[in-house]
Amino acid sequence: MLVKSFAAVILKSRSVNLLRKPTAAMSTVPLSLDILSKFRNDFYSDPKNELAQNVCTRFDPFEVAISRKKTETTLHVYNIKIDSEAKPVTNQENSGRCWLFAALNVMRLPFMKKYGIEEFEFSQSYLFFWDKIERAHYWLNNIVATARQGEQLEGRLVNFLLKDPINDGGQWDMIVNLVNKYGVIPKKCFAESFSSRRSLHMNALIKTKLREYAKELRDKVAANASDEDIQCTIQQQMAVIYNIVATCLGNTLFCLFFNVICTELRDKVAANASDEDIQCTIQQQMAVIYNIVATCLGTPPEKFNYEYYNKEKAYNSFGMLTPQEFYEKHVRPLFDVNNKVCLVSDPRQSNPFGQLYTLHCLGNVVGGRQTAYNNQPIETLMTAVKDSIAGGEAVWFGCEVSKRFERKNGFEDLDAQDYRLVFNTEVQIGMNKADRLMYGDSWMTHAMVFTAVGTDEKGNPLKFRVENSYSDKEYDKGYLLLTAPWFREFVFEVVVDKKYVPDEVLQVFKQEPKVLPAWDPMGTLACPFCSKE
Repeated sequence: MLVKSFAAVILKSRSVNLLRKPTAAMSTVPLSLDILSKFRNDFYSDPKNELAQNVCTRFDPFEVAISRKKTETTLHVYNIKIDSEAKPVTNQENSGRCWLFAALNVMRLPFMKKYGIEEFEFSQSYLFFWDKIERAHYWLNNIVATARQGEQLEGRLVNFLLKDPINDGGQWDMIVNLVNKYGVIPKKCFAESFSSRRSLHMNALIKTKLREYAKELRDKVAANASDEDIQCTIQQQMAVIYNIVATCLGNTLFCLFFNVICTELRDKVAANASDEDIQCTIQQQMAVIYNIVATCLGTPPEKFNYEYYNKEKAYNSFGMLTPQEFYEKHVRPLFDVNNKVCLVSDPRQSNPFGQLYTLHCLGNVVGGRQTAYNNQPIETLMTAVKDSIAGGEAVWFGCEVSKRFERKNGFEDLDAQDYRLVFNTEVQIGMNKADRLMYGDSWMTHAMVFTAVGTDEKGNPLKFRVENSYSDKEYDKGYLLLTAPWFREFVFEVVVDKKYVPDEVLQVFKQEPKVLPAWDPMGTLACPFCSKE
C-alpha cells in the first residue's frame, strides 16, 4: 500500500511538472498579436514585397528568383574537352541509381572508342540487381554485429540502421566492389524493368522484410545461437530477398518485407544465439530477399553473347562470356576501377585536410573494399578534374545538385537565382560549406560526370560541362553547365585516375582511416530519390 501511495505521489508530481509553464531560464517568448501586426505592416510598407507576393503566389518561387542576367551570359562552350561524348544520353528515370549511371557512363567512353560503337550502354540494371542483394546481406551482418556489441534497439546506431535499411544510392567504392565481383554486361543483354526504372515499391517490400529479419537475428544473438546457425538464418533470409529482387527486375514488389528481417536478426542476437545459428538464419533470410529482387528486376544472365554493328556497319561478336570475363577481357584494360581514387572535400574543422576517413556501417559487400575518403582542399579536387579531362578522361563526381540550379537552361551557379531581390534575404548560401554540413543543410545528393572544362587565359577553371542521367530531353540536350564558384560550395567528391593525383595526396591512402559515425553527412549516398519511402 505504501509503495502504491509513493508511486501515486511520483506520478502526480510528474503530471504537475508536465503542465507547468516553461521557466524563465528557457527564455521563450510567444509571438504576440502586436508583433505579428508589425510584421504585416512592415511587409506592406515596401511596394516591392507586394509585387514579389503577387508573382510568387502564382508561380514557383525558385523560377521567379532566376536571374535573367546570368541566364543570358551563361554559354555552354568549353576550351578543354574529352575526345568525344557518348550516345545515347542515359536516363535513370524514377530511381536513385545516379551513382551507377555516372560510373558506367564514364566506363563506356574508352570501350566505345576502341570497338568503334556509335551508341552503347552498359546494363545499369545488372549492377543494380547485385547491389540490392549484396546491400541486404551487408546490412543483415551489420544488424548481427551491432547486437553482439550490445547496441540497444533504441540506441542511435540501431535506430539509424532501421530507419532506411536499403535504398538506391551509393558511393564510388561500392561500385568498385560490384564490378570486381560481378563484372559488367551490355544493356542489351540485361534490359531495364519496371522496378529498375521506378524502384520505390520494390524498395518498400525489401525494407519491411529486412526489419522483420533484424528482429529474428537479434533474438538469435540474445539466445547465444552459434555462428553457423546465424549464417544459416541469413542465407535463408537472403533467399527471400533474392526472390523479391529477381521478380521485380521482371515485376514490382520490393518494400513490404524489409521491416520483418531487421526485427528477426536483432531478436536472435538478443537471445545470445551462436554465430553458426545466426549465419544460418541470414542465409535463409537472404533466400527470401533474393526471390523478391529477382522477381522485380529479373535474373541476370550467367553468360551472354554481345553482338553489334560498329560505325562502319560491320558485324562483330564477343562470343559467350560471363560478365566477369567480359569485364576482365574487354573493359578492365580500358577502364580499371581499381586504378581510380576518391577525393573528397569536407571543410569542417573536426575533419582536417590531408587525412583519410571512412564511415561506420557504410558499404555494400561483406568482405569488400572499405569506403575511403581522402579529404583535400576543394582546389585540389578542381585541379584533378581539369587534368583528367585534359588527359581525355571523364570524371565521376558527387554533389548537392538542387541548390542554385536553373533547370530549364541547365546551369548551376551561385547567382542562378537572386533570392535577395525577391525575399530581401539570402537563401541557401547564408552559411559556409562547413556550417551547412554541420547544421543539416547540405550533403551529397547526386552523382554525375564531368566531360569538359572552360578556363581563363591562365588555365584556371571557370566552368564545367556535366553529363547527367535524365535523358536528352532535359537541360542542354542532357548536359549541364556548372561554374567554378558553385563547384567550391556544392561539390563534395570526385573520382579520377591515380595518375592525375599528386604523390603526396596518394600517400594519404596509406593512413589508418578515422571512422566517422554512420549518420555523418559525408556518409549520405548519391541518390536524389532516397528520401522517399
